[in-house]
Amino acid sequence: MLYIIGLGLGDEKDITLKGLEAIKRCTKVYMEAYTSLLSFGLSSNGLSTLEELYGKPIIVSDREMVEEKADDMLLQAQSADVAFLVVGDPFGATTHTDLVVRAKKLGVDVKVVHNASVMNAIGVCGLQLYRYGETVSLPFFTDTWRPDSFYEKIKRNRTLGLHTLCLLDIRVKEPTLESLCRGKKVYEPPRFMTIKTAIEQLLEVEQNHGEAVYNEDTSCVGLARVGCEDQLIVAGPMKQLLTVDFGPPLHCLVIVGNTHPLEEEMLEFYAIAKGSAQA
Repeated sequence: MLYIIGLGLGDEKDITLKGLEAIKRCTKVYMEAYTSLLSFGLSSNGLSTLEELYGKPIIVSDREMVEEKADDMLLQAQSADVAFLVVGDPFGATTHTDLVVRAKKLGVDVKVVHNASVMNAIGVCGLQLYRYGETVSLPFFTDTWRPDSFYEKIKRNRTLGLHTLCLLDIRVKEPTLESLCRGKKVYEPPRFMTIKTAIEQLLEVEQNHGEAVYNEDTSCVGLARVGCEDQLIVAGPMKQLLTVDFGPPLHCLVIVGNTHPLEEEMLEFYAIAKGSAQA
């Protein structure tokens, strides 16, 4: 049996009782370490905290292991109970859907234990979940790679008056281009996109397209460390959010669409002059 278990967004205590019981039944416990992170990251202290609560040693799995070498884990799950831990909810990243497909093709039973993810926890800012359009991902720009496919998705959402959740790039254990050319991987230092970088890139793309989909006066909500004790939520126009220090990762951004009076009332609590770390 392969258990895919959501850990929630904050710390080791966010796991559900059902998830904890499943971990304790497993002979091997893996944890993905590239689509998100818990509030304490994946330092040795953080891992020991998890291992102490869960009562099992944890094997940290990077993108390469999950996407290229998952068959080893799935073969183990054919004859024993194996846990794969995911920060947030198991289906917050497409990689984990692929893992389920691969498991089923090998005849491995799969049990999913859900938890909170940014996709529903974003409701803490007061914008109603059913008023969101398609979620977009904003990648880090480079000197030679400045993708903007998200622009058309934001345009569609705004045409319909819907809010847009922007998930910001996370780069963990990414090989450098130079090392790939040499055939021996050397990894970049971890990087996590900030709200400031996201807004700067969004405004650059708008300037290039010139379709007035949004501008520096467009209302947005910046959120940092959603689900953690020190979460920060600030609402205001893009140009003002550029001046806010949102602190450590993870960050995300909501471009606000048409609002209901109750949504407007909630956003007032997070107006830039009243930015609060309280939900």
